[in-house]
Amino acid sequence: MNTGSARTGRTAYRLEFEIPVDMDAVEETLLLAILAVGCLYGEAAVRLDAGYAIDAEARVVVIDGGTDIGRAVARIFIGFCSREFGDDTFSMVRADGPVPKRPLTEKHACGAGA
Repeated sequence: MNTGSARTGRTAYRLEFEIPVDMDAVEETLLLAILAVGCLYGEAAVRLDAGYAIDAEARVVVIDGGTDIGRAVARIFIGFCSREFGDDTFSMVRADGPVPKRPLTEKHACGAGA
């Protein structure tokens, strides 16, 4: 089994939140999305395949979308955020290829067809 390049070809979703959004609430919303996905796939599968990082100071959440479970977490999280905070309070960028050590800075408004 070759694990050296296991993360190449991955998709990462980077969400950046505007200043009025409470980042503690964002983290709670992400945990709720992970709980919801755990109900579908099982807790062990989520522990193995759901990768994420939160930088509250930079107001950024990055979700590893390289697995079905990671994509499910991203979809549910984005849906929850749209309803809870509003579409215009965050932007999202999808990066294909190796998951970058430092997320991209390009912005696309959530819901815009870009």
